[in-house]
Amino acid sequence: MPVVSLSGPDDAGVAVLTVARPDKRNALSIAVRDEMSDALDRFAADPAVRVVVVTGAGETFSAGFDLDEFADAGLTDRLWASSDRWHRRVLTFPLPTIAAVNGPALGGGFDLAVMCDLRVAADTARFAHPEHRFSQVVYAPLHDLVGGAVARDLALTGRVVDAHEALRLGVVNRVVPRAAVLDEATALATEVAAAPRPVLEAMKAKILRRANVVVTATLQL
Repeated sequence: MPVVSLSGPDDAGVAVLTVARPDKRNALSIAVRDEMSDALDRFAADPAVRVVVVTGAGETFSAGFDLDEFADAGLTDRLWASSDRWHRRVLTFPLPTIAAVNGPALGGGFDLAVMCDLRVAADTARFAHPEHRFSQVVYAPLHDLVGGAVARDLALTGRVVDAHEALRLGVVNRVVPRAAVLDEATALATEVAAAPRPVLEAMKAKILRRANVVVTATLQL
């Protein structure tokens, strides 16, 4: 059964990618990461796509990586290969991406939100890196977004930031009621998609160059 669902592109060129494991709080398993990477490859190659909205099913954006997979030593190689590919594909996607953060975004879910170009958050959203207690935190995308002072605070303490503090810190661009988050993100995507695809590709390339995005292994980010 697919763990990622896709819709669009619509007439404006907006496609929506939904992490669809609500029973697991949209945990980012190997299957989820691989399906997301495959879907983004297809969207990148589809000339009708101009903007991609990423969201989660149910009330959680994503609770992060599926920790059950870390307990299986037989999955280690697949787990990190999948993770490296996923981070690379999201970070370097050649068109604008918008996260519709419909609820908590934790660990790898926080990473997913900040790796997108823009973020519309539900008022129920919260952000944290609880994995800081037992693992390295993916730091570079957060630092690129909000700067060293805020990124160090959030990465080293793992403290929880609610939607309104996230807006004040620059982690998100807009906060709306939860029921409106996907509509608001889609409307924003439609506004962005008014530009021709070649312009959007050129702008995204410029954004990546200016941010000096260097894609490497997950635990080196």
